[in-house]
Amino acid sequence: MSSTTDLLRLMSWLSPVFPTGGYAYSGGLEQMVHGGAIHDAQSLKGRIAALLKDGPPWNDAVLFAAAFRSSADGETIEELSELARAMAGSLERHREALDQGAAFLAAAANWFEAGALPASPTPLCVAVGAACGLQSMPAEEALAAFLHAWVSNQLQAAIRLSVVGQSGAARLLSELEPAIAETAARAKASTPGDLGSCTILADIAAMNHETLEPRLFLS
Repeated sequence: MSSTTDLLRLMSWLSPVFPTGGYAYSGGLEQMVHGGAIHDAQSLKGRIAALLKDGPPWNDAVLFAAAFRSSADGETIEELSELARAMAGSLERHREALDQGAAFLAAAANWFEAGALPASPTPLCVAVGAACGLQSMPAEEALAAFLHAWVSNQLQAAIRLSVVGQSGAARLLSELEPAIAETAARAKASTPGDLGSCTILADIAAMNHETLEPRLFLS
């Protein structure tokens, strides 16, 4: 597969318009804005950078990499899916991962023969990792694109929550490029033994968001 085809496919699968419903989720960001912990561009940047390094996005990247390497091994993919489901730190994160995974697999089926992709319930990180592996895409570039999509979704949520404007979000996206690249490189060389996080306040926020009313986002 050519590098141009790989790029176009990643842009399609990880585009905001790809029907995974990513716009509906904030990953607990809304709760942290509501509580005042995230209130400006710098606090938002700190949260995103910390999550990339030590939070659920890091674990997602590790699971993505493992699914990428084992994309043709259905038994291993199912084991990774079970592990990803078990590691969800809150009900909302569990629902977000599974709902987006199911939506991704349904839409991505247009690029695959019937039965090639994993079956639901498969969390998003495992679903995208397996799909990229089946297409023999460059692993580190695929990981970087996956993480970039997550960061972009966080910034879009922050715009809707009035934490930053579009210009501020664009500036943060440029400043976070090194963190995205570094996490992608680490994840490429990772194994499931590298799973683990220490972003406790973000996990608590995700749990508390389950009872926040009113709210804009599902998580």
